[in-house]
Amino acid sequence: MNTAQKGFDNEKYITEQTAEILQRVERFNNKLYLEFGGKLLYDYHAARVLPGYDPNVKMRLIKELKERADILLCIYAGDIERKKIRADFGITYDTDAMKLIDDLRGWGINVMGVVITRFENQPSAVLFKNKLERRGIRVFTHRYTKGYPTNVDMIVSDEGYGINGYIPTQKPLVIVTGPGPGSGKLATCLSQLYHDYKQGVKSGYAKFETFPIWNLPLKHPVNVAYEAATADIRDFNQIDPFHLEAYGEAQVNYNRDVEVFPVLRRILEKITGEPSFYKSPTDMGVNRAGFAIINDGVAQEAAKQEIIRRYFRYRCEYAMGFSDKETVQRVELFLNDFNLKLEDRLVVVPARQAAQEALELEKGNEGIFCGAAIELKNGSIITGSNSPLMHAASSLIIHAIKHLADIPDKIKLLPHSITDSIGKLKTEILNEKNVSLDLEEALIALSISAATNPAAELALEKLKELHNCEVHMTYIPTPGDEAGLRRIGVNLTSDPNFSTNDLFIT
Repeated sequence: MNTAQKGFDNEKYITEQTAEILQRVERFNNKLYLEFGGKLLYDYHAARVLPGYDPNVKMRLIKELKERADILLCIYAGDIERKKIRADFGITYDTDAMKLIDDLRGWGINVMGVVITRFENQPSAVLFKNKLERRGIRVFTHRYTKGYPTNVDMIVSDEGYGINGYIPTQKPLVIVTGPGPGSGKLATCLSQLYHDYKQGVKSGYAKFETFPIWNLPLKHPVNVAYEAATADIRDFNQIDPFHLEAYGEAQVNYNRDVEVFPVLRRILEKITGEPSFYKSPTDMGVNRAGFAIINDGVAQEAAKQEIIRRYFRYRCEYAMGFSDKETVQRVELFLNDFNLKLEDRLVVVPARQAAQEALELEKGNEGIFCGAAIELKNGSIITGSNSPLMHAASSLIIHAIKHLADIPDKIKLLPHSITDSIGKLKTEILNEKNVSLDLEEALIALSISAATNPAAELALEKLKELHNCEVHMTYIPTPGDEAGLRRIGVNLTSDPNFSTNDLFIT
């Protein structure tokens, strides 16, 4: 696919989305709690399935609304306690929450408070609370809601939502967000609603989620790609039965919203004392992403590629013990639905060929031979393989930036003085067995070389041109390779093989 093709119009999206949210605020007497799902920043899944989508467009949207909006950030105490990891950044959810506060400040947006949900004085959650409060961040703690989800009378009482302290907000729109699913955003919104109505304030609730896109078909690749992305937590898309019954229209929602809707509607009616404004979970949403898709064909092809990426990822996670067989099999069914092959990802075959060529070249030598390939933005495919000097990922990136900088193969970017010095540090001082440079080490070596080598300096400047390029490797990246590739910002997949027979990989 031509990477220059766009499938999504950010400006149209911001205009439509802003108007939709403000209209909903007005509908609820200028006090709306908006449950804001998904990633506020760096939404690379959306950018991959909707080419042209700005990964930070939601932050631009919030900036448009910031004069009329307060922001609450929710985090589930259990996620803090078990140190749950955000996969795309490799950081824990509590660290991600602090990073998000910093990022929002960088955009000129302040978080008015952090809500630790289902708080039971867990030691790690208490530590997190102390850390934030001592840095001047307001922290609120909410308990598990008694009676949830069946006992509505208990839920909507002083023993249920009422046990949580009221969070005073000033602006008509309150954006309630948080890292990952299950962060307690909905409970926080409803708790606030409960307190508002007790004080005579007739506020409202709405939900913002980018996926699934309600006005695309159920089996549209963009919606299926969302199912693939959440296969590990067993989410699935379905036609909203409540919307179909109320309006005779087939709109797409996902299982958790459909399952919780009858209870949620009863809770809202109990709080407000009147029939719910919402007849379906789709009614609750304010998402306008589907109206900003300007090239459906481009979006479909990009989404199919994302399904293949997810399959590779889950196979690797299964090999590492992080995922189960059912998750892998579920995404395999999506591949079959669209007649997709792994080789439809253009970098897969070249990476495997590079590994095979390395094996034939080093015939007789022991070890595992690994290959890697990258598709540059002009469509060129560059490959690399491992060697005693560097990992396949390091070789790949060095070859790619040399190609972009038009540096001949015979010109070396890393002189022996630097690689020998690093090798000595690793083996003689740090007592490591492997001299071969992972990508992080190779990039540091390259930056040192750039101080005296103009070719290395020129090549280093080309790293930014690799952002969003497609990469495949025949092995699961080591931590140093993965961190380096993440920083460069490539879309990585790998075969479920290990680069060594060692069980402990550094």
